[in-house]
Amino acid sequence: MSDLLWQKPGIRIDARIQRFCAGDDVILDREFFVFDIQASRAHAQGLQRIGILDDAELAGIERELSALAEDFTSGAFMLDASHEDGHSAIEARLVQRLGDAGRKIHTGRSRNDQVLVATRLWLKDRLARVVALCRETAGVALARAEAEAMLPLPGYTHLQRAVVSSAGMWWAAWAESFIDDATRARDTLAWIDANPLGSAAGYGVNLPLDREHTTAALGFGRMQVSAAYAQLSRGKFEMAAIEALGSAVLDLRRLAWDLSLFTSAEFGFVALPAQYTTGSSIMPNKRNPDVIELMRASYASVAAARIEIEQLLSLPSGYHRDLQFSKGAIFHAFGRGLGALELLPDLLRELEWQPGRMREALEPSMYATDLAVDLARQGVPFRDAYRQAADPSQWGAGDPETSLRARVSPGAAADPGLPQLRERLAKLR
Repeated sequence: MSDLLWQKPGIRIDARIQRFCAGDDVILDREFFVFDIQASRAHAQGLQRIGILDDAELAGIERELSALAEDFTSGAFMLDASHEDGHSAIEARLVQRLGDAGRKIHTGRSRNDQVLVATRLWLKDRLARVVALCRETAGVALARAEAEAMLPLPGYTHLQRAVVSSAGMWWAAWAESFIDDATRARDTLAWIDANPLGSAAGYGVNLPLDREHTTAALGFGRMQVSAAYAQLSRGKFEMAAIEALGSAVLDLRRLAWDLSLFTSAEFGFVALPAQYTTGSSIMPNKRNPDVIELMRASYASVAAARIEIEQLLSLPSGYHRDLQFSKGAIFHAFGRGLGALELLPDLLRELEWQPGRMREALEPSMYATDLAVDLARQGVPFRDAYRQAADPSQWGAGDPETSLRARVSPGAAADPGLPQLRERLAKLR
């Protein structure tokens, strides 16, 4: 490992302690490295604007940062154990290539400032991806809701057959769910879109840093004004981002549960595309829905990450090294959560209903609620109508399409409100 910036003369570095303090920084910082480079470029521009760097020094730094980003992307540069973390690797590269000009890059910064802005940029990027995936998922669900509006599907409450439902109602529910998820992720993205660059370790520095310039250069919506609040927001913003992700992945978990049931031999309502199943390693007759099961499991990682950060935040104000662990939490939450969400739109496009099995599962008792409401509409007090409809001798064979066409309350099968949902989706830009 190269010399540590903060190392003091005469102080021996204990390798075990250093390994403990560095933790997984080098590995995790690979995820945030390109964003750290972007922020370093903006910071260098700001230093030039206040006379710390001259034009030639800035040009050299920008050139070398571009080269480093290209080398990292191509694999020519590896962020490995020879570096303490991503920030020290950037500085070491600039010093190696530029000498004293490279040594100036850390002026007015702290390592905490660097990780805070890099992870903030990363979170913005990931939340934008959540918005896009939720929009795409909602679009698929809306299209299928329109196409399969009156395809009969058993409706369940308490995991028991209850009423006649439709594939259209099932799809419309997920469409609205993911529209809401996209809205929440978009709003959270707008909330965390605040530039902490230039806050140093939370108390500012004795320089007139051009924070307005770095805010614009990095594409932030606003500057995080208080240097001290930049520290208070760390963890709080990460939790909000994870919660927005969690809304979508929680819906994904429940959707995956439906598909786990619907694809079972006992239900047989859905056939999955072959690529979403795997063979058993011991049972030649089996094709297992491993993909939807792992989708279902992904929420656990998101929930665990949120709890991990929440527990880190039992701290007084100011910077604390505890917050280093928040990097791993957001990496694992979005790594698992986005990985699951990215598979969802194509799965929903390609799954196939099995109408015969769905119709076979419809039984006379599932029309009892229709009968009770019809009697009430004719003037029978509802409790009396309820008792009459509970008598199995009153149940007929029923017709699912007739039942669905009669379900005219807003949001039900005959009036699913798809134009309103499509209008909401269109506004999510």
